[in-house]
Parts: sequence; C-alpha cells; structure tokens
Amino acid sequence: MPSPPPTVTLLPPYVTVTARKGDTILDAALDHGIDLPHECGGNCSCTTCHVVIEEGWENLSPIEYPEDERLNDTDDRTPRSRLACQALLQRGHVTARITNSPDARR
Repeated sequence: MPSPPPTVTLLPPYVTVTARKGDTILDAALDHGIDLPHECGGNCSCTTCHVVIEEGWENLSPIEYPEDERLNDTDDRTPRSRLACQALLQRGHVTARITNSPDARR
C-alpha cells in the first residue's frame, strides 16, 4: 500500500496543504495559492523564502551546502531554519513558520 502524500502546515496563514513527495515547501505553498516570498524564483540565491521548521524536521531532505551557506546571510537563522525553495518534502507532516510573511511581521 502506498504511503500517504506529505502535508505541510504554513504559519501564517495557518493552512495545511497536501503536497507531492519531492516537492519543496515553496512548491506546495505556491500550488495552493499561498504567498510565500521568493524573490530569486526559488533558486537558492536569496533568503526571502526562509522558514523555521516547528515540526517534522525529519520528514524533509537533509540541508545541503548551498542552502546552509545562503542561510548564513540571514540574521534570523535558527537551528531549525530552512529555505522553502530547497527543503524537499519526503513524507509525513511538516509545520513551517514563514519568517518573511507580512503577517509574521505584525
């Protein structure tokens, strides 16, 4: 029996969506009309899609060198930081807080 597709909850807007295995968090957001800033178009060239993983870190692809280096450019980096354009949804559920959302800055 195939495993269920991965899901991701994005905070804000406090919405849970279903994704395809191998989609990035950014892909899942955009596929469901959720505004997740991504100035470089998802090419790991900026940090506007920075998210903090609140749950489900183990359900994502491992962080790799380019993403790790790019995250050094943000003042808001935490041990649970990822770039939504690089974090691949592998299985299960992930909860990600969007750090550059207009709602997050209120």
